[in-house]
Amino acid sequence: MSDWIQQVTLQGKHVRLEPLGEQHVAGLAEIGKGQDFWKYMLYGDMKTEADFHHFVKDLLAREQKGTDLPFTVIQLASGRVAGSTRYLNLVPNDRSLEVGGTWYGLDFQRSAVNTECKYLLLTHAFEVLKCIRVQIKTDLLNLRSQAAIERIGAVKEGVLRNHMILPDGRIRHSVFYSILDTEWNDVKNKLEAMLKKYD
Repeated sequence: MSDWIQQVTLQGKHVRLEPLGEQHVAGLAEIGKGQDFWKYMLYGDMKTEADFHHFVKDLLAREQKGTDLPFTVIQLASGRVAGSTRYLNLVPNDRSLEVGGTWYGLDFQRSAVNTECKYLLLTHAFEVLKCIRVQIKTDLLNLRSQAAIERIGAVKEGVLRNHMILPDGRIRHSVFYSILDTEWNDVKNKLEAMLKKYD
């Protein structure tokens, strides 16, 4: 990790984002095995606990290199692992990073979990790390993800065509969004309004 970004635990009313570790493998596997959202992501079809052990080891190696800062999402009400998310593409010199690699078990989708995770990650990025740009990207085929990103006020920048080759061989086009520091206040207000309905 660089001096700019360090391991941190972020807690709200509904979730706690804690540094990802091998102790989370079983909980992640329990909620993530065999889900259909993996078809949009870079990890391939995640079917076994061993797949999730590899997933965690890979993200911890990226953290050691200073390129990523991964989190496990814990739902406070149940104490259960709800999913995973991270900072990636860290560019300290340009005060820029990406929020991504995000997934949740089915029990935690369409709940306060994702909204509060985004709120905590973006607040830390803009108000503590003093980012001037936060990027979010998703698969062009993942319309649900695009709608969720647009709902919080991120600006669509465009599509990178033939951006990635996924484990199943499909060539993915990626839609890129960003939030600038000058836009953060509006996005923050939207997220706070969205969270109020869960109070």
